[in-house]
Amino acid sequence: MKNKYPVPMRVYKSFEEIDNDLAIRKLEKDIAYEKIKLNVTKAKDQFHPINLLGGIPGIIKKFLISLLIKKIL
Repeated sequence: MKNKYPVPMRVYKSFEEIDNDLAIRKLEKDIAYEKIKLNVTKAKDQFHPINLLGGIPGIIKKFLISLLIKKIL
């Protein structure tokens, strides 16, 4: 599928311009990769068992509620 809005090709006047552009692209790629790593780490942290149960106070609350329900029933 052809792009509706083609991006005009850049015309370089020196190898220094090419090197600068490549350095910028590499930094942009590195930043994007670090953002992905950060998002993966955040997602893993959210699925940690303590976080799923609402932390220590949440665990204690759920435990006490379950004991209370067992005593009532």
